[in-house]
Amino acid sequence: MPTELIEMSIQTGLLAAATIATFSLAGCAATPIAQADLAASETAMVATFEQDRDSILAMVGDYKVTFDFTETVSFVDGYELKEPKLSGGHESVRVIEDRGDFISLQHLLVVGPDDSPFVVKHWRQDWKYEPARVLTFIGGNAWEWQTIAPSERTGTWSQTVYQVDDAPRYGAVGTWTYDDGIAEWTPPQEWRPLPRRDMTTRDDYHAVDAVNRHVITPWGWVHEQDNSKLMLDGTPQALVREIGVNTYRAFDDYPVSAADEYWAGTEAFWTGVRAEWNRIEAEHERFAITIKGETEDLYNPLLALALEVKAGETELEPALAEARDVINGFVTPEIGILADRLRPKVELASLED
Repeated sequence: MPTELIEMSIQTGLLAAATIATFSLAGCAATPIAQADLAASETAMVATFEQDRDSILAMVGDYKVTFDFTETVSFVDGYELKEPKLSGGHESVRVIEDRGDFISLQHLLVVGPDDSPFVVKHWRQDWKYEPARVLTFIGGNAWEWQTIAPSERTGTWSQTVYQVDDAPRYGAVGTWTYDDGIAEWTPPQEWRPLPRRDMTTRDDYHAVDAVNRHVITPWGWVHEQDNSKLMLDGTPQALVREIGVNTYRAFDDYPVSAADEYWAGTEAFWTGVRAEWNRIEAEHERFAITIKGETEDLYNPLLALALEVKAGETELEPALAEARDVINGFVTPEIGILADRLRPKVELASLED
């Protein structure tokens, strides 16, 4: 939806609310002061909407990225804090859809030497203004829609984050704020799947209960996380708390063109993949991926198909047909119970010899 139509929608909603309020006051006519207050409210809401959009779009660009995670407090007797994990790279963030009240940003990781870079389709973040519902993670590679009450939607944005294969990861709803000169978005805590850095190296917890903050800075932006690592085989129990800071510092002294070339060659394929996930999300109130733990058997074939399309080795439509078969081979609306979806936990990794 174009921005102009969004602004008209905001103005129409405010006018309707003002009209109802006016008629509820028997015998009271709208005064010049009331009309001025309404006009000021309309202007303020439209200005805030545009400011929010600017904040989201400020995350677009080319960056030197650091991923810094440190465990801070243990909540289980005998658990020893792990060594901090610090990594980094170069990442390009591109707008792949903008309908005014919906913005989709695709992250593309550029790795390897400058003379032979390799592009990894990374995560995606979708932003929706005043959403009626949001797709949330409920543990064990399953998701369900959470309805947002009309009274709680005003001025909010949902952020839904997607995996490298465009499968969902987590979603939440919050409001952009601008206190103390800082543009930031902070939702309530929400569950999310394990990050790959832990999913592939440990099996002593099942989900992350996270506070997820996006902050715009003069030099880029920061993704701050306050994570509690949860054990779910029984009453949820926090194993350990972790602080995460992902820093995106504006930087383009790397093969940025490789990211754009990758996307130019694979965009049509990934558009079709997103359409299949969108169909699944629209048709089911809840669904699960049947793989327990890391979903390599799902995302590796899709990433490979994208490269085949880019190289001209496979035509688009056959590649999309195969991609849909792969996706639907691992997706089910029959999610069962949480205990049956969890991958087995042998013992605390920190207690192993």
